[in-house]
Amino acid sequence: MANNWDGVIYTPDNEPYLGNELLYHFDQLISCCLEINAKLAPLSHTLELTELQEMASQTIPQSISLALSIREMIRQGYLFGAHVLKRSLIERVMILLYLHHFPEKIHLWVEGWPHKKSPSLAKMFEEINRKESVGPELKGYELTAPLNSLVHGKPDSAPWNSVLMGDGKYGHAPSKITNNPELCNELCADVLPWLTIITSMMCAYFPNESN
Repeated sequence: MANNWDGVIYTPDNEPYLGNELLYHFDQLISCCLEINAKLAPLSHTLELTELQEMASQTIPQSISLALSIREMIRQGYLFGAHVLKRSLIERVMILLYLHHFPEKIHLWVEGWPHKKSPSLAKMFEEINRKESVGPELKGYELTAPLNSLVHGKPDSAPWNSVLMGDGKYGHAPSKITNNPELCNELCADVLPWLTIITSMMCAYFPNESN
C-alpha cells in the first residue's frame, strides 16, 4: 500500500489503494453494471415503457453514476466523502428494490416520491425484509443511523475521517486519506452488495431485453 508519489491527481496506475482485493471486486462489478447498461439503455429508447420501467430508466443510471463517483473518490483518497455518498447510492437502489416488491406503490414515484407519503429508507428496509420473511424482524433505523450520521455531520460520524497524526494523536482529515486500507476496505464492503443488486434490478425491470 506504500505510495511515495506526491502529485495532486492520482491515476489508475498509481492510486493509493491499488492492489486492494475488495477494490478489485468493486471494479469488476462496476464494469458489469456498465456493460449491462450499455446494452439496455439503447433498447429502452425503442420500448413503450411502463411507469416502473421509466422509474428504473432514471434510477439505475443515477445509481451507477454514484457508484462511479465513489470509485473515483477512492482513487483520489477522498474516503470520507465517498462514505458520505453511500446513503445516496443505497437509497436509490432501495427504491428500485422496494418498487420491485411493491409495484402497486409506483404512484408514489409518479407523484414525485413526496416526503410525507413515500417510505423512508428505514421503512423500506423493514417492509422488504417483512415481505421476503428474511430472518427476525428488522429495525430499519439501526441500519440507517450510521448513514444519517455521515450525511448530517453528527458526532458519531467522527471515525470516518479520523487519522493518526505525526505526534501520535488522532485528528480529523480535511482532505485525502491515502494510508488507511481498513477504511477503504470498509467502504468497498459496504458498496459491493448494492452493485450486485443494481445488476439484478436491470434484469428484473427489463427481463426480455436482458436476455
